[in-house]
Amino acid sequence: MTETTDLLPGSARKVAEAAAALGLAITIRIHSQSTRTAEEAAAACGCDVGAIVKSLVFCGATSGKAYILLVSGRNRVNEKGVAGQLGEALRRPDADEARRLTGFAIGGIPPFGHASAMETIFDPALLEHAEVWAAAGTPSAVFAAAPAALLAATGARVMPVSR
Repeated sequence: MTETTDLLPGSARKVAEAAAALGLAITIRIHSQSTRTAEEAAAACGCDVGAIVKSLVFCGATSGKAYILLVSGRNRVNEKGVAGQLGEALRRPDADEARRLTGFAIGGIPPFGHASAMETIFDPALLEHAEVWAAAGTPSAVFAAAPAALLAATGARVMPVSR
């Protein structure tokens, strides 16, 4: 596992720079195994799957507005419930559109540092953990943060998102 910023792949270095700009002190870890899914990330990080932050991209079906939902790895998004709170139906962008909006490939999308401005929604279940782990730009890069610090850095809105 690599923790030296100079040795990070370009996408992970972008995440490190974005975190620094937000005042969030993180250490990015590169694992030899995939951390693409919440289960893989939990195994690599040695934590409960609920402490994994899934960064999920959605778009408003009518407005096209981009949203990033930061969701506990244990939870599934209730799209109708979230849509009701946001005031419009949601759609999932395909992999190419998600990359265009975020600047990162699915499986490595971080909670911040995106190519486009997106409203950020924060799953309150993440606040139940002392530490959460999120993707850091690649399918094998992660970082840990206190959930309250991540919430503050992202300027997210706390909103129930799960079923």
